[in-house]
Amino acid sequence: MIHVRNLKKTYKDIQSGQFTALAGISFDAMPGQIYGLLGPNGAGKTTALRILSTVLKPSEGSAVVNGFNVNEQPEQVRRQIGFVSCNTAIYDRMTSWELVQYFGLLYGMPLDRLHSKMNALFDRFQMNEIRDVLCSKMSTGMKQKVSIVRAMIHNPPVLIFDEATSGLDILVAREVLKTVEQLRDQGKCIVFSSHIMSEVKRLCDRVAIMNRGVILAEGTPTHLAEKHEENDMEELFYQLISQSEAQLESDKSVAAASGVLTSQATN
Repeated sequence: MIHVRNLKKTYKDIQSGQFTALAGISFDAMPGQIYGLLGPNGAGKTTALRILSTVLKPSEGSAVVNGFNVNEQPEQVRRQIGFVSCNTAIYDRMTSWELVQYFGLLYGMPLDRLHSKMNALFDRFQMNEIRDVLCSKMSTGMKQKVSIVRAMIHNPPVLIFDEATSGLDILVAREVLKTVEQLRDQGKCIVFSSHIMSEVKRLCDRVAIMNRGVILAEGTPTHLAEKHEENDMEELFYQLISQSEAQLESDKSVAAASGVLTSQATN
């Protein structure tokens, strides 16, 4: 369903000349599976998800979503996905009903089928009381509900959740997690980015732990626990990130010492 191969993303940087957000990651996410991307801030998770959703273009490598290449067929890719993040913008001057209807029409849905699907989703998320409320007047939790329904309205085979429960109260967050589980049970392919280990443990069938644009470990939670001899996901995450950071500092020290020796030899 999602096939990522050697995906790289670099930016020009004034100080270093180049900043690497993704250093060549590869993974596969399949139908009926929740694939977790874990990592601290700056790990590259959001960059990867933005490439999958065609917001960004990769510098190198490839990503295919349900048979469509993100570089060569971005319009078709967008029809395959629904994207939910903690800061997905919604239109303040529209009501929740108007906004969801607008996006359904953009996807070319017939009005009768669209309204039937909207009624079902508004019932499911208990949103009828905010049906005619302007988005500018909504709480964070209400806005997130609208964002999720908007992502689901065209029944995409792939759904991407990027820190989707961040900032939500516990009741709304639990509803989001329950929805993610139900979508997996419907055969959807889901990519789920989070730094909340309890969510990962509850939801994810496979996990990739990232740091500084690199996948440090990948596999099922059970496989990772056995391989690294650590059953606690939070502790495993901490150990891998700490080891990665220590190795980076060691490499920097070696490079700096090498530079000094080279300079002395030249002089």
